[in-house]
Amino acid sequence: MNDDLKILHEAFNDFKRVNDELLQEVKQYGQASGDLKERVERLQKEMDEREERLRAKLAEQEKAEARQKALEERIEDLRGLILRKSGASEVKEEAQLAKKAFFKALRSGYDARAIMHADLLTPDEKKALMVSNDAAGGYLAPPEYVREMLTDMVEFSNLRSVASVRPTTASSVQIPKRTRSAAAVWVAETATRSETQNPAFGLEEIKAHEMSALAKVSRAEMEDAAFDLEAFLRQEFAEQFGVTEGAAFISGNGVNKPEGILTHPDVGVVNSGNASAITADGLIALYYELKEAYLSNATWIMSRATLKAVRQLKDTTNNYLWAPGIKADGMPATLLDRPYLTCPDMPAVAANAFPVVFGDFRRGYLIVDRLILDVMADPYSSKNQGMVEFSARRRVGGQVVIADALKKLKIAS
Repeated sequence: MNDDLKILHEAFNDFKRVNDELLQEVKQYGQASGDLKERVERLQKEMDEREERLRAKLAEQEKAEARQKALEERIEDLRGLILRKSGASEVKEEAQLAKKAFFKALRSGYDARAIMHADLLTPDEKKALMVSNDAAGGYLAPPEYVREMLTDMVEFSNLRSVASVRPTTASSVQIPKRTRSAAAVWVAETATRSETQNPAFGLEEIKAHEMSALAKVSRAEMEDAAFDLEAFLRQEFAEQFGVTEGAAFISGNGVNKPEGILTHPDVGVVNSGNASAITADGLIALYYELKEAYLSNATWIMSRATLKAVRQLKDTTNNYLWAPGIKADGMPATLLDRPYLTCPDMPAVAANAFPVVFGDFRRGYLIVDRLILDVMADPYSSKNQGMVEFSARRRVGGQVVIADALKKLKIAS
C-alpha cells in the first residue's frame, strides 16, 4: 500500500507540473496544445487507477464480506478436489502408460510413426500416445471447465458507506426531531423571570419501500447447469438492488422509493460562481457554508467526471484543492482536507445542475433496512412453460433527516 501511495504522490506532482503548463498556455494563447491535454488526461487516468487501488485495499481490510468470499471459494475448491479425486486412479494409470511409451520411443531411436507400426508398443501404450486423436482417446482428455463466471464491474452509488444505516422490524421508522430551540435571556439578580421561547418538535418518518426483481429459468437448465444458478441469481439480485437503491439515495423523489439528497427542498444551495463550470471559489464557498460542527465528519460526493475537473482547480494562493493522502491507513486523497466519495449517479457539470454535495451524511441522511434480500423459488406459476420463477425483494427506506448538515453546489453564476 505504501508503494501505491508513493506512486500516487509522484503522479500528482507530474500532473501539477503538466497542468500548470496547460493553464499557462490557455492564459497566453487562449487554448492549450493537444499534447498537453493528452498528458493531463493520461496522468488523470493514472491517479484514478492508483487511488482506486488504495481504496480497494482499504475496503478489503474493513469488510467482513471478504472473509466470507474466501470461505466460499475454499468450499468450491474442495468440491473440485472431490470431483478430481473420483477420477484420480484413471488419470494416474493413463499418465504411467504415456510415460512408459515415451521412454520406450526414446530408447528405440525410431520416429513416432515407425514405432506405432513396428509393434514395439503394446496396444495400451499406443492408445496412451494418441490422445491428440479424438477417436483414439482424445475424447477422454476434455478441456478444463472453470466454474467461475466472468462478469463486468457494476458501478453504483455507495451512500451507505457514509450515511447512517439502521435495521428495523417495522414498516417505517419514526424519529422525533427538534424544529426550534429554546431561548435564554440575561436578567438582573432579583428581576422577574419571564417565560422564554420554548423548543418545538416534529416527527421524521422513514418508510421502508420495496424493490423487486424476477427471473425465469427452465427446469432443464436448473437440472443440467454446472453452476449453482440459485446462488448466482441471488448475487445478481443483490447487485442490482444496490444499483437501484444507490440511484434513489441520490435523486429519488420519495414516491414509492427513498428520497434523494438532491431532491430535499431544505438542503442549502451554494452557486459555483460560473454559469457552466465548477470553480475553486464555489467549492471553497460550499465548504465554509457548512456549520463548523459538521465539518469534522463531512464528506464530498461527486461523480468521477466531476472529480477530474476538480483536480485542476487552485485556490487564491495557487495551491491545488485536491491532494493525495499522506497516510497509508487513512483516506488516499482529500479535497480541501476532507475525504470524498465518487458516485456515478451524481449529475455531470452543466448549467443549473448539482454535481457536488458536501456535508455530514452520518447526521444528515438515514437509511432504514427492513428486508435485505428475500428470494423465493416458484416452480408452479410457469410450470406449463417448463419454467421456475425466482422472485426477489428488498425493503429499504432513506431520506434527509437533518437538512442543515448537507449543502449542495449549483452550477450558476
